[in-house]
Amino acid sequence: MDLIQLLPDSVANQIAAGEVIQRPASMVKELVENAVDAGARRIEVIAIDAGRTSLQVIDDGCGMSETDARLAFERHATSKIRQAADLFTLTTMGFRGEALPSIAAVAQVELLTRTAEQELGTHLILEGSHVVSQEPVACPVGANFLVKNLFFNVPARRKFLKSNNTELSNISSELERIVLVHPDIAFTLTSNGTTLLNLTPSSLKGRIAAVFGSRLADKLLTVEVQTPMVTIHGFIGTPESSRKRGAQQYFFVNNRYMRHPYFHRAVLEAFSQLIPSDEQVPYFLYFDVNPAEIDVNIHPTKTEIKFENEQAIWQILLAAVREALGRFAAVPSIDFDTEGRPTDIPVFNPLDPSTSAPRQPVVQVDPTYDPFAPSSRSFDSASGHAVPSSGPAPFSSGSAIPSSHSSVPSGWESLYDGLSAASRSSVPSSGLVEGGFPALDPGGSAFDPDASTFATSSLAQYRGQYLLSSTEEGLLFIDQHRAHIRVLYDRYLAQSASSSLPSQRLLFPDVVKLSATDATTLVAVQSDLQSLGFDLSDLGGGTISILGIPSGLEGLDPQQLLQDLLAAAADRGTLPSEAVHGRLALALARAAAIPVGQLLSPVEQEDLLRQLAATTDPVHTPDGHIIQAVLPQDTIDRLFK
Repeated sequence: MDLIQLLPDSVANQIAAGEVIQRPASMVKELVENAVDAGARRIEVIAIDAGRTSLQVIDDGCGMSETDARLAFERHATSKIRQAADLFTLTTMGFRGEALPSIAAVAQVELLTRTAEQELGTHLILEGSHVVSQEPVACPVGANFLVKNLFFNVPARRKFLKSNNTELSNISSELERIVLVHPDIAFTLTSNGTTLLNLTPSSLKGRIAAVFGSRLADKLLTVEVQTPMVTIHGFIGTPESSRKRGAQQYFFVNNRYMRHPYFHRAVLEAFSQLIPSDEQVPYFLYFDVNPAEIDVNIHPTKTEIKFENEQAIWQILLAAVREALGRFAAVPSIDFDTEGRPTDIPVFNPLDPSTSAPRQPVVQVDPTYDPFAPSSRSFDSASGHAVPSSGPAPFSSGSAIPSSHSSVPSGWESLYDGLSAASRSSVPSSGLVEGGFPALDPGGSAFDPDASTFATSSLAQYRGQYLLSSTEEGLLFIDQHRAHIRVLYDRYLAQSASSSLPSQRLLFPDVVKLSATDATTLVAVQSDLQSLGFDLSDLGGGTISILGIPSGLEGLDPQQLLQDLLAAAADRGTLPSEAVHGRLALALARAAAIPVGQLLSPVEQEDLLRQLAATTDPVHTPDGHIIQAVLPQDTIDRLFK
């Protein structure tokens, strides 16, 4: 009995769809790339319920004939290649002929298409790889794909889709990768009737500004290098544009998006010593190479690409980025606002008899002046003494002045005896108080011995980063930045759980243009941001007005703070709401914590450690980093033997 048999086409298509069509964003990628290959000048994407209910892609490309429309949904039917050798001369986005049959295998598809040579187009309906109907219809030139009920016949796959906000964010990310390499094409993205993206043809830098905002575009440096092996052009961010997370980083080769960790390290190498090691800069870099020297046929998503001359291109990329940074650093700052400024400032030279030493100003003080004297006095600057005024008295005869105020009791100076600078507590001069720590009583103890294992002995600060104290085990090191993160994190969580954190109103609202991905994330976490103290107003079109920020963060950049929080919450669909709130609180605590290198007064040091001892975990930060460590006493003793 024979056991091996061929699978039906419908089953084979469903198996293939597991790799090609993973989520609604995969359909957007495949359908929009087909529209680009068809020569479309305008592409519109319409999503209902993040593509779960329906996803429509409309383009004005060349369209398809009646036969081609039917044949396009057969496996390995394509107009892009004819033979295996064509894989090494690819200039189109698609070539496998798997996308449309995979979509039709797991969804209900309607297609309206017409070529310019035809008077009538074709209306084709498929469901689960089976053709339901095909008939002529009047429609514009191009293609109109409507995909409904994704995974209707594969309920297990539909069950594992993420939330609508997460799936919509994935759709936005996929579309952004395409619009960044085709600035000459107009794109529109609409979700449940709301337009998230409306891009008109523009230059490459103009397209970046339209997607991510002009603020990012203003911080980009031009990269341009041309060699026989590769041509690299695009933009990199300035060192000031670096961020801990959420930086926009894109590689493209022959107008195709790719992930390439090896080339990413080349960019980081160029920025070494310019930015902190835990930060990244945005970049938009485009590679043009001979198609025969790369292999894109590695994975169905076509984002993993092999280069024949990978190491040489790595060196070229590193040199190109360094050259762009060198030009940026070499450009002198020109100040044109010089009108009215002195052209020559005299400088005293003790060896030059023609110059004279500047005269020190003299402050004239009248020690006999009494502000409570009944008669007015004036000050004679020539003599340096107060003299009776020749003018009228300060108060006219018609002024009603109570008799109790007509004279001042003698000996009033004794009321201020005992007040001295030593008896008045001073407010710490550093920014720690603004960060949320109140001034302490200088006479108070640093810790409650029952509440903490920290020593109450004298503290010291090392390099503006560590607090040092002696313990029974040895010398205790405490990272002040991480300690402040733990304190603020616990405070934000506790206060936001009971009520919203206080918000500080901005004098002038800050307007920020969000990308479609960030705008989608903001909808998901807006209530969490509000509980943390943010006051945001939606101006439409992805533009947000920041009216208020959490109290105590007045010195931070509101736009950068909001974008960092959105980057931290980008994975909301994989986390419960409580975990997202904790992630936002952690990002906010990192932004508000005292920076590394800030000097603290003894009062501030004690205050920080006291509040650290009262946290839920004084030893670790919320993300698991060590806050304190002990240098054992025996190790110290061995240093002196």
